Amino acid sequence: MSMPSEEEMRTAVSTRDKASDGGFFYGVITTGVFCKPSCTSRPALPENLRFFPSAESAIVAGFRPCKRCRPTADNPQLTRLVDIARYIESHAEERLTLAQLADQAELSPSRLQRIFKQAFGVSPKAYQDAIRMRKFKKSLKEGATVTDAIYSSGFGSISRVYGEATRNIGMTPKAYRVGGSGETITYACRETALGLMLMAATVKGICSVQFGENEETFLTKLQEEFPKAEFEASSSQNSPELDAWMNLLGMNISQGTPRPDLPLDLRGTAFQMRVWQFLLGIREGDVLSYSEVAAQIGKPKAFRAVASACAANRVGVLIPCHRVIRGDGGHGGWRWGMERKRALLDSERKRRRG
Repeated sequence: MSMPSEEEMRTAVSTRDKASDGGFFYGVITTGVFCKPSCTSRPALPENLRFFPSAESAIVAGFRPCKRCRPTADNPQLTRLVDIARYIESHAEERLTLAQLADQAELSPSRLQRIFKQAFGVSPKAYQDAIRMRKFKKSLKEGATVTDAIYSSGFGSISRVYGEATRNIGMTPKAYRVGGSGETITYACRETALGLMLMAATVKGICSVQFGENEETFLTKLQEEFPKAEFEASSSQNSPELDAWMNLLGMNISQGTPRPDLPLDLRGTAFQMRVWQFLLGIREGDVLSYSEVAAQIGKPKAFRAVASACAANRVGVLIPCHRVIRGDGGHGGWRWGMERKRALLDSERKRRRG
């Protein structure tokens, strides 16, 4: 879904233009709320605004509907789904079945599963998993022990949280070695502030995000990495989740919206997976050296292996290997070009200072 230019959207928000309602939505990062352009709430600072093409994309990015302008009120089905999403968030530590949620929504389980995924790009179970993982990471950042963080976020056991991480962001080296045999990989291209971006996904999640000059080169690289897979160019009608994911990542790159927490299908060695999982925790605006990452994962002498793992990352930006630099402060390499890495770091630092 196309949006007006950023300048036009900012003008619409500042003038509370009712004619712009439905054309886009804006979120306020300090409150976590999203609104219609005509909302009469107290104006937010311009640097705290983030723009979205739809209410669904704002919700997926972690914003909740404004109670004053009620941006989902014109869509009763979405309002019902938002209520279910909020119920999941407030009961994330509990065991929630699809049947329970369907009763709450007064829908059949199969219909709830279908329309929830159509709206938000993930199933209710995957949404709950993401909320739990978010709480787990937050607890760790606030200083909780690993065990306390696991139980307070609702995982119930140590094996479950590590199993969840594997299910959401990885697969075994054995599965990778078969070269994608029997899989169908859907892909699409889109222009972004970093140039042409290709995103590719399996049924598990995103397996590749690349930046470059043309689609042919992208497809050649995909075929080299997954030589036994079938490839299918996507249209938004055939793969609405991929289209939504590309919208969210594109807005993160160009407009500074929160980095979307999307399902990933990562494939690598145990060490690579360990590095990539650690990279997910580096905050926007922060950078670490290869040596610092090695020390943080308990392998202080493995800084060269860390550099190799960063170079092997196939999922640009979503796995933020661009936030790892040389020990002398130099940017180091990036498989999609130093200019793009520098632009990403500069924009993230600017947003962090703001």
